[in-house]
Amino acid sequence: MTFEATYLGSNGWFINFIKTNLIIDPWLKGDLIFPPGEWFFKGSLEEEISLDKKIDIILLTQGLPDHCHVPTLEMFRKDIPIICPKSAVETLEKIGFSSIKMLKPNEKTMQFDLSFEATAGAPVPQIENGYIVKDDQDNGFYIEPHGYLDENLNKQNLDAVITPTKNLELPLVGPFVKGADVIPKLINKFSPKYILSSTVGGDAKYSGFLNNFISVQDYKDELNCNLVDLKSMQSIMI
Repeated sequence: MTFEATYLGSNGWFINFIKTNLIIDPWLKGDLIFPPGEWFFKGSLEEEISLDKKIDIILLTQGLPDHCHVPTLEMFRKDIPIICPKSAVETLEKIGFSSIKMLKPNEKTMQFDLSFEATAGAPVPQIENGYIVKDDQDNGFYIEPHGYLDENLNKQNLDAVITPTKNLELPLVGPFVKGADVIPKLINKFSPKYILSSTVGGDAKYSGFLNNFISVQDYKDELNCNLVDLKSMQSIMI
């Protein structure tokens, strides 16, 4: 085993390396509301998610509410190390976190025995982050929640890629989550043993004006790697 990945639904993951545990983009309690209000877009959990695990690091890919979810983040101790993009810093400071490491694309940092390399992610509208995360044995994964791949990254072999595997589209706008489009590029770039489907999953219910116009497009071609579509709170050993 290199690590264990547990899907928390939506964009959330709990990753258990041998020495260090991290939680990514958690939404564990409360509603998810995008400005200007719940009439526009609201997500509701079927039930709160209880995670009885030691968490060493919080990793955030974006500063938007479905990645930087305030009611959930308020549950954590305020001195826990957090790695995040610039867009999340103000929110985290308002909550009271004291150990915030902001990374821009191409920047790297170490926490405990893990290395984190930020990659260019989705433009929503500012460029958010993806990450390559590795332990001290060079085991690791790539994650980006909107299906955007930094084309400047070097080709390398990774154990897993965490990515949406479907497109989410809006009329006139087109796809704003490009999971189906990015899968062949991810396979070519990282030769992963596993692709872990993310972003479009879990037990949440969605409502509001915007939700009425979102359509879903699946990836239809065969894959030459293991595509894993976990249900909420299911785990896989990588």
